[in-house]
Amino acid sequence: MTEEAAGEETFISHLVELRDRLVKASIGIAIACAALFIWPGPSHVYDLLAAPMIASLPPGAKMIATGVVSPFLVPMKVTLLLAFILSLPWVFYQLWAFVAPGLYAHEKRLVLPLVISSSLLFIGGVAFCYFFVFGRVFHFIGEFAPTSIAVTPDIENYLDFVMSMCLAFGATFEVPVVVVILVRMGIVSIEKLKSIRSYVIVGAFVIAAIVTPPDVVSQLALAIPMCLLYELGLIVAPMFARMTRAPEEHA
Repeated sequence: MTEEAAGEETFISHLVELRDRLVKASIGIAIACAALFIWPGPSHVYDLLAAPMIASLPPGAKMIATGVVSPFLVPMKVTLLLAFILSLPWVFYQLWAFVAPGLYAHEKRLVLPLVISSSLLFIGGVAFCYFFVFGRVFHFIGEFAPTSIAVTPDIENYLDFVMSMCLAFGATFEVPVVVVILVRMGIVSIEKLKSIRSYVIVGAFVIAAIVTPPDVVSQLALAIPMCLLYELGLIVAPMFARMTRAPEEHA
């Protein structure tokens, strides 16, 4: 077999492996989605998501649906989103399992901690957004609404807002994982990351101003945890680097 044919065969085998991992990840999401459809059901899942907004509205007020099929499609989308979040550990595991064959034995020790930490941090970011940020943001915005305006949010706009906020908080809570990977791969040193701390703080507030509503509460709620998680990454990264050090690096 020629070198070119061997390379082509290897490339095809990687594509097959990637396909299998994507299929397995999709099956995991589908199982979680089916379980949520059975219990508690899409309508109850959406009611749970809408609870922070409903709590900030005047007594008796409800949200509205301006689209004909919105009352059907929106709860379905919410259920799928929740299924994806719940199945994140399985999705991350499939991702790391695809990468693992190309890693050395000492590097594979990093896989399981990263899978667990990535999942917990993303879910923690979404939970922080739902339980801490939403109620305060909606209450803050409601206080500025003139009395001549009836606040009746549309469910599709609300879903778009909630999805963008949850994904933003979930992604930004992955900062420690990014720091650990950058340090372990030797792309950036701990000393360099510490020296640019002031720029990271400014960047955190800029990102928070872009991805959150124009209110101080939500911006601080995103920027401050991002800075704290960056510091956590600086503390944890050296420990992960020592745990996954190659045998020749110990010598």
